[in-house]
Amino acid sequence: MSSKDAWRMQGVLRPQSKTLATAAGPSHTSHPRKPHFDKILIANRGEIACRVIRTAKKLGIKTVAVYSEADTGSMHVQLTRRIALGRPPQQKAMRLRMDKIIDVCHRSGAQAVHPGYGFLSENATFAESLAKAGIVFIGPPASAIVSMGSKSESKSIMSAAGVPVVPGYHGTNQDPNALLAEANQIGFPVLIKAVHGGGGKGMRTVHSADAFHEALTSAQREALKSFGNADVLVEKYIVRPRHVEVQVFADTHGNCVSLWERDCSVQRRNQKIIEEAPAPGLSPEMRADLSQKAIDAALAVNYVGAGTVEFIFDNDTNQFYFMEMNTRLQVEHPVSEMITGLDFVEWQLEVAAGNPLPLPQSAIPLAGHAFEARIYAENPRNNFLPDSGSLLHLSTPAPTHIFAPPLPSPSSVDAATALARSVDTVTAVEPSLRLEQGFGAGAQIGVFYDPMIAKLVVHGRDRTEALRVLRKALEKYEVVGVSTNIEFLRTLAANEAFINAELETGFIPKHFNELFPPLPEPSAELLAQAALYVVLRDQPKAVTITPWTSLPSRRFGGDVYERIVTLQTEDTSVAAVSVHVKSLGSGLFDITVHSGSSSTTFNSVPSHLNSRTSISTSLNSVSLTTTIVSQQPPASLPASTAPNTMERLHVFHAGHKTTLVLPSPKWLLSLGGDVLGAGKGALKAPMPSVVVEVKVSVGDKVEKGQAVVVLESMKTETVLRAEMDGVVKSVGCAKGEMVEEGRELVDIEAAEEAAS
Repeated sequence: MSSKDAWRMQGVLRPQSKTLATAAGPSHTSHPRKPHFDKILIANRGEIACRVIRTAKKLGIKTVAVYSEADTGSMHVQLTRRIALGRPPQQKAMRLRMDKIIDVCHRSGAQAVHPGYGFLSENATFAESLAKAGIVFIGPPASAIVSMGSKSESKSIMSAAGVPVVPGYHGTNQDPNALLAEANQIGFPVLIKAVHGGGGKGMRTVHSADAFHEALTSAQREALKSFGNADVLVEKYIVRPRHVEVQVFADTHGNCVSLWERDCSVQRRNQKIIEEAPAPGLSPEMRADLSQKAIDAALAVNYVGAGTVEFIFDNDTNQFYFMEMNTRLQVEHPVSEMITGLDFVEWQLEVAAGNPLPLPQSAIPLAGHAFEARIYAENPRNNFLPDSGSLLHLSTPAPTHIFAPPLPSPSSVDAATALARSVDTVTAVEPSLRLEQGFGAGAQIGVFYDPMIAKLVVHGRDRTEALRVLRKALEKYEVVGVSTNIEFLRTLAANEAFINAELETGFIPKHFNELFPPLPEPSAELLAQAALYVVLRDQPKAVTITPWTSLPSRRFGGDVYERIVTLQTEDTSVAAVSVHVKSLGSGLFDITVHSGSSSTTFNSVPSHLNSRTSISTSLNSVSLTTTIVSQQPPASLPASTAPNTMERLHVFHAGHKTTLVLPSPKWLLSLGGDVLGAGKGALKAPMPSVVVEVKVSVGDKVEKGQAVVVLESMKTETVLRAEMDGVVKSVGCAKGEMVEEGRELVDIEAAEEAAS
């Protein structure tokens, strides 16, 4: 075995710094340890910026963050010194301005830049510019970013190394007709992918030649905005793939190790929403094979730092194919931290300072199982469309750890078996929970950036225990102000096929009916609590004791106060429910819930408000404390029958969130008019967005399904299409304009009406 091969199996041996998470191997003194940086700049935002700040503080490294006007309420801005970059609408583009970042480094005295993920994290020009300015890029060299950051070049490298790649066109010809010809030769369905970038941006699945050009244009436009490069490749679309990736780490001394694999198969819009480590069902031999392929890929381009080599596993043929290498720290890195007990950001800083890797391959633990659930501002029941707004209410499960809990080094592992490892489920692993978040209560989730609010990370002795911890944590996660995927994640984590690890990237559409069951009707107990909340909240509070202020719920005709509260679900096609509440005095109430032809009565119910968002009751001899959060409609929206124009009550009960609506009174509807419901041909903004393109003008004839307006929200494009044949009657938006949810953008008059 050559010395190079020996390293691949064993890794470097060196003393470990006191701050590292696991025990070191034997002493190795050939590389004296170099000191950490004094100050680093974090060229990112949100939870990853907070993540880097925490590790830097642990190591005594000062940090400086950059921010735009949209970041004013973000958590990372509050945690460290910050320097402003730009204002809307330029703020997103300003994060890609290398000269601005370098200028901030010089002004602040930062010696190195941590790019996080996205933005400039995989930009070779940025890495080169920093080097010329005498600033360290905490990441791989520019040459490695060019080689492995380019999907086409990386596939050529891996193919030359004998690693199977997905059939496709990886050339430089970007002519639309040439790409279509390649797609026809490959055979539909095909996948269009941005050559530079990741995160599902600039990616479109195309099932026929007729849809190719429109999908290509949209993918190129999204790629250009996200990564500054519109080039794409075209590949065969594998129908039932799993997404399995290997975390690698390399240093400037030629050493590289695998920190095991992750499964990220469950996705929507080609973006991951839940990840786990290790990948279920992998044999030690397959783990070793994948790890070795990933290490070979990194060594082939003289890689340095944290990287991820992604593979597609074809469930139909049981074959693995190289997909791409992400030359940065991944969003999902915490799950790998949990099963190794390591701090990957600390490793990045060690390597960037010029030190060898902290541990050899044989000393890296592989214990237990971990999940990461991404908490997104989006509406899963509306095709996962992103949402924006203020975090009116935020309550999270209590984290047990800030960093991954340390794990003991494995025993009886030698160089020959360092990669062919089984998962340790014997070592006592206490169930643990981390919360990686970048926004607190009151923060604004805007339209300029990715809609991820936080990452919920759990670790257990095995997959079953970890999944149980995840489900329990999701039950305690409460968000009001924006739509979120929390309820969907709870359903997913309880899905039988997911529990059985029947994973594939098409998991959501395959199990759609199970993941999106009909919403249950609210129980009488829940409706009673909601009505009591409204009654108690609306009772005026006495300021001074007088006969007029001390009897707020009473009438001179008697000692009884009665009120009927009308409630609806957000599905306003379902009949409203009326709840009759009678105050008996001394905090007791009689309640009758009238739902359709049935009614339920609760007598002498004790109830009181604990706070403006908490109510305590006792129903059927069961004491309940329930969170109820009121969300008022935007002042700019006229009253209508649309749920977002009425007061909503978000009820968190028994681990579930139920949203109820207090219907607007008829007199208010008559004043406002049902504006949002007018015009059956009207196309309205499904969320706050920026208008990317208006494809029609007044008077144009359109066909059903024709693209009319292209919107962008949180780096994702949405195409609005005509719902009927007709003529464009009006256009209420322009390219580059920001539009609010519910705004009418284009009105189409039906063809028969236009002809009459």
